[in-house]
Amino acid sequence: MLLPEPLAAADRDTVPTPQPEQEAKKHGKNFIGKVIDYFGKANKGKKTRGMDFTIIGGPYYNSDMGLGIGLVASGLYRTTDADSVLPPSNASLFGKISTKGFASIGIRGTHLAPADRYRITYIAEFLADPSDYWGIGYEMDNNDANESEMKRTGVRINGSFLFHLGSSIYAGPKVMFDYIHAYKIERPELLMGMRTSLCNTGVGATISYDSRDVLTNPHRGIYASLSQSFRPKFMGNRYAFSTTELQIDGYHSLWHGATIAGDLRATFNYGNPSWYMMAQVGGSYFMRGYYEGRYRDKSMMAAQVELRQHLWRRIGVVAWGGAATVFSKFSQVQMRRMLPNAGVGFRWEFKKDVNIRLDVGFGKSGQNGFMFNINEAF
Repeated sequence: MLLPEPLAAADRDTVPTPQPEQEAKKHGKNFIGKVIDYFGKANKGKKTRGMDFTIIGGPYYNSDMGLGIGLVASGLYRTTDADSVLPPSNASLFGKISTKGFASIGIRGTHLAPADRYRITYIAEFLADPSDYWGIGYEMDNNDANESEMKRTGVRINGSFLFHLGSSIYAGPKVMFDYIHAYKIERPELLMGMRTSLCNTGVGATISYDSRDVLTNPHRGIYASLSQSFRPKFMGNRYAFSTTELQIDGYHSLWHGATIAGDLRATFNYGNPSWYMMAQVGGSYFMRGYYEGRYRDKSMMAAQVELRQHLWRRIGVVAWGGAATVFSKFSQVQMRRMLPNAGVGFRWEFKKDVNIRLDVGFGKSGQNGFMFNINEAF
């Protein structure tokens, strides 16, 4: 048997030695490298079935809730491989916690059946927070002296099952469940004798028209929805009432990377809604910058226009303006009772057509808020 001859000294000098980069690849990337890769690949869309799931967190702030941390997890998926033109279904887990004790956790999404035969939209949220309350009606809500504190815990569950009727038209039933328990109420007289623990169950129907190109970040198309719901006494509701809700959104491309988006929405309650179920202004989706629920009454109307501009790679910015009002009868819809709103925001494409948004909104008399959220406001 022949044995290999030993390498000469010169030959030994030419044998390659492992480099640090090669060693790193051999043993895997470090933690920071893995995080960079994780978010670097997060916006690569999938054309096949299976959940494309990513998670991220970030800060938010407003003067009422204080400084907080928000956590969002976004999932995109398709129910069939055959129709890659159909927008993907989406599901988002969200949670928040703040220095003033606000906490919430929930899930929202839209499930599209194969061939878009039907759609299921849903939201379920649990909250536990210290909340400010001003009363009911514009005059009371606009009075800073009425600001009072309460603590509350609650659950909200809404769901719709919409059949595709053709030509971008959908219709079907909806169900609603709301529970709130308020305690440690600083000024109970502002509740006007209503109960502090409330449970509402309702049913209704929705008809909508949806020609948007993408559900989570539309660039063109129209979305219009008309919904009618009922919460009668025989379903166990202490305060019986019905609600009509209207929302109309439009999207149009202006120039390269720019989209103009408009949103018109209204809520009309009939009967005897409780203080918690009144139509409200504010939050993360319209009239951003107003404390959610400060302005509340039986009815509400709001409009907003937003310019969205893509800047570079996954980065974009927005600017918006709008107005809203709350009222119990149409004669109260007056210019002096209008609530102005404006703001700017930063966008980062977290996933394909799913943006992380950081918004700074401004309202009447110095009201403002800084929000961290996922998907566009409308």
